[in-house]
Amino acid sequence: MVIVPDDRIGLVVKKYALSGSKRLPDGRIIAINGEAGMQARALAPGLYWRMWPWQYTITMENFTIIEQGKLGLVKAKDGAPMDMGRVLGRPVDCDKFQDAVAFLDNKGQKGPQAAFLTPGSYRINTFLFEIVMVPITQIHENKVGIVTTLDGEPLDKGEIAGVSVSGHKNFQDPMAFINAGGMKGLQEDVILAGTYYLNPWFVVVEQVDMIYIPIGYVGVVNSFVGPEGKDTSGDAFKHGNIVKRNEKGVWDQPLDPGKHPVNIYTHAVEVVPTTNIVLNWADSRTEAHELDKNLCTITVRSSDGFTFNLDVSQIIHIPRNEAPKVIARFGNMKNLVSQVLEPTIANYFRNSAQKSDVIEFLANRIQRQDDAKMHISKVLNDYNVVGVDTLIGDIVPPPALMKTLTDRKLAEQEKVTYEIQRHAQIERKEFESAKAGADMQPEVVKSTRQVEINTQMAASKVAASRGEAEAKTINAKADAEVRITIAKADAEAKTVNAKADANATEVNGIAEAAKIKAIGLSEAEVTKQKTEAMGTEQYAIVRVAEALASHGIKLVPDILVSGKDGGGNGMIDALIGSEMLKKLQVANEEKVSGGKPSIKAEDDK
Repeated sequence: MVIVPDDRIGLVVKKYALSGSKRLPDGRIIAINGEAGMQARALAPGLYWRMWPWQYTITMENFTIIEQGKLGLVKAKDGAPMDMGRVLGRPVDCDKFQDAVAFLDNKGQKGPQAAFLTPGSYRINTFLFEIVMVPITQIHENKVGIVTTLDGEPLDKGEIAGVSVSGHKNFQDPMAFINAGGMKGLQEDVILAGTYYLNPWFVVVEQVDMIYIPIGYVGVVNSFVGPEGKDTSGDAFKHGNIVKRNEKGVWDQPLDPGKHPVNIYTHAVEVVPTTNIVLNWADSRTEAHELDKNLCTITVRSSDGFTFNLDVSQIIHIPRNEAPKVIARFGNMKNLVSQVLEPTIANYFRNSAQKSDVIEFLANRIQRQDDAKMHISKVLNDYNVVGVDTLIGDIVPPPALMKTLTDRKLAEQEKVTYEIQRHAQIERKEFESAKAGADMQPEVVKSTRQVEINTQMAASKVAASRGEAEAKTINAKADAEVRITIAKADAEAKTVNAKADANATEVNGIAEAAKIKAIGLSEAEVTKQKTEAMGTEQYAIVRVAEALASHGIKLVPDILVSGKDGGGNGMIDALIGSEMLKKLQVANEEKVSGGKPSIKAEDDK
């Protein structure tokens, strides 16, 4: 009696056979028909009789357990021979290798099996099957699994990868792949991020990064696999075929910015910038894209034999739809720079420099730059590239010539500086003069006014002095004439007295009359002279004032008599006023004398 525990299987070795065939067929190691040897039929858990120890050897074997995250690869030690050209045995109905008899009866093939065991517990006859534990395949995020199959149909001549077939569940079903005509070797299809039950005896998986296209770039795809496509570039483009997507050749539609699961062994992706690209022909400056890494400062020679260096920057732009043509023509961006841009720009500036001397080249820098832009843009347009701008950077002339130019420029600048300083001093002088004039203007105005005042005062004094002098002259003349007249009168009086003593009364009368007449004439002459000197009105006023003053008469009367509304008779008004004054004086005297009228008052009455 043999008892097989619940977690074991019994592997049976038959020592000899009592009846029937006693030997295994040639090439077989597992008995399925009662032959002596290792038996295909294993004992499941339970109780068994007549398992004579002298005839059978029973080996208790643990169940085969496939852990999570693992796969059980199966290798058959016995079975039918492998098909020609195959490396994996085709699957047969054998209850996942738990029925060894069925495996052999169904002509299961010897060797590695295409089928495998997923995680679980299995009753595997280890006399027939060897189980190898391997981890499951996991494709990480942002990765792509590139698959190479180890079994299948051979590749067609000239092909580098197997064509895409369906039904194999991402290569997890090897026989479905083989039955669908899948080819051995590199596969065009890729597997994306995830976990897969892949038989490593059937496929080899390499994980690579997805193709990342940054913003401002496109990815031009050159496919090495696929059907032969029809060229879409037209007859004018003679530098390669531009085909539709999924055909062999350069695809007419590039990959836009983003991440793309591309098989890097069957498709080459050239990343092409679609924004402006700056390329520097300068020893000390390189852009981040490093396309100008091998470019250097351009050395040119002028028509006058001088050698000098200049830095140049070229801005280019590749339109999105033109990027496939650029790659089809040059292969990559570095070839575009080295095969077109570098010789075109360097030769243009060398040829341009030889047409002029250094001074003219420096003086016409802007014109040279514009001409270079037009010429280079036209050349680049033939290569499906847009020339945005051409910029001339530093120009380093020969040191000796530079010193000469510098000295000349300094002399010119010094001349200009001196001239400016001279004008500044002249303007400063004018400014100071104007400022001084403005500061003295109040004094000038004051002096002018004072001059005018002094002139008027001097004129007034001169006029006054002239009047006084004339008055004195007139008075002197009048006095002299009066004296002469008096002397003459005295002489005449004496003569008359001497001649006519007899008629004294008559003579005296005549003399007196003559005297009065002479005095009158003298006074008249004096008055005439004074009147001519002082003016009639002024002289009259003076005489009136002298008369009033000599007689004690007030200039303004005590009593003023006038008619209605200021009218009246002058003489009458004067008499009335005089009479009224006299009466007032009498009244005052009476008041002083106690009421008795004075003698003068009585006389007046």
